Amino acid sequence: MEYAFQDEGMHYEGTCIRPPSEAYSILLQVTVGCSHNKCTFCGTYKDKRFRIKDEKTILSDILFASKYMKRQDRVFLMDGDGLIIPQKRLMWILDRINEHLPWVKRVGTYANTKSIKMKSLEDLIQLRKNGLGIIYLGVETGDDVLRKKIRKGSSAETCIEMGKRVKQAGIKLSVTVLLGIAGRDKSLEHARATGALLSKMDPDYVGALTVMLIPGTPLYEDFQSGKFQLPNERELLVELREMLAHTNLTRGLFFSNHASNYLPVKARLPRGKQEALDLIDRALRGEVGLRPEWMRAL
Repeated sequence: MEYAFQDEGMHYEGTCIRPPSEAYSILLQVTVGCSHNKCTFCGTYKDKRFRIKDEKTILSDILFASKYMKRQDRVFLMDGDGLIIPQKRLMWILDRINEHLPWVKRVGTYANTKSIKMKSLEDLIQLRKNGLGIIYLGVETGDDVLRKKIRKGSSAETCIEMGKRVKQAGIKLSVTVLLGIAGRDKSLEHARATGALLSKMDPDYVGALTVMLIPGTPLYEDFQSGKFQLPNERELLVELREMLAHTNLTRGLFFSNHASNYLPVKARLPRGKQEALDLIDRALRGEVGLRPEWMRAL
C-alpha cells in the first residue's frame, strides 16, 4: 500500500513518555494512551482513550524520521504499550522501520503482562528477528496483595512467567519497580517480595523509581484522605536496601538513577551488589548526600 509523504513533522498526541535509556531514540508514537490504564498511581494517560494509530500516520512519521533523524540509531515505540498491537501489524511497522531507517540498530517498546501473554514465544522470536531488541515491563511490586490494590491486573507469578517468555525469545528485558508504593506499613514486605520476583524473573535491567503522588489519581486521593502514607527519605533508603539485598540476578544491572529517587545507585549484579549495599548504608549514616527535593521529578 502506498501513501503520500507530507513533510509536516511527527504526529505526537498528548503527553508522551519514554524510558530514560531511550532519551536519544527516535520516538515513534504507534499507539495513543495505554491499553491497561488502570494503575492507581499513574496519571500519564488519563486524558487519552487508547487506540492504535493508522498505518498512514505511522508511515508518515517513519518517512519524516528517515529524512531528519539519521543520527539516531534506535527507535522507541510509544505510547504505553506498543506490544499490544496485533502481530501482523506490528511486523508491518518493523518492516517499514527496516526499509526506511536501515541504520537503526534496535527497536524498543513498553509492554504489560497482557500484551506479552497475547504473543506466543514464536511471535516474540519473529519480532526479535525483525528488530525488536528490548521490552520495558512495569513490574512495580512482587506482593500480590499490593498488586491487586494498585490494580496491576496480574499476579506476581504471571508477571514472572511473561518476563521469562521475553527473555526466552532473546529480547532484552528491562523492568521497573516502585519504591514507596506500599506505603509506610508494608514497605519491607513489598521490598522482599519484589526482590524475590526479580530473582525468579532474572531481567537484564532493573530500574527502581520512587512513587510520585500525581493529583487526580486514586493513590493521590488516598494520600489526601490519610489512607496512604508515603515513606520518608530514610524509610525509602531502607526499602531500597532491603529490595536490593533480596534481589539475585545472574547477570543484570540494578539501578536507581531515575530523577524521582533520593540516592542514585548503579550495580552490576552479582559482583557489584555489596558495593551498592555499602553505598546505601553510608547514605543511611548521613555520609552521602541525597538528591534535594526540588530536583526530584518524573
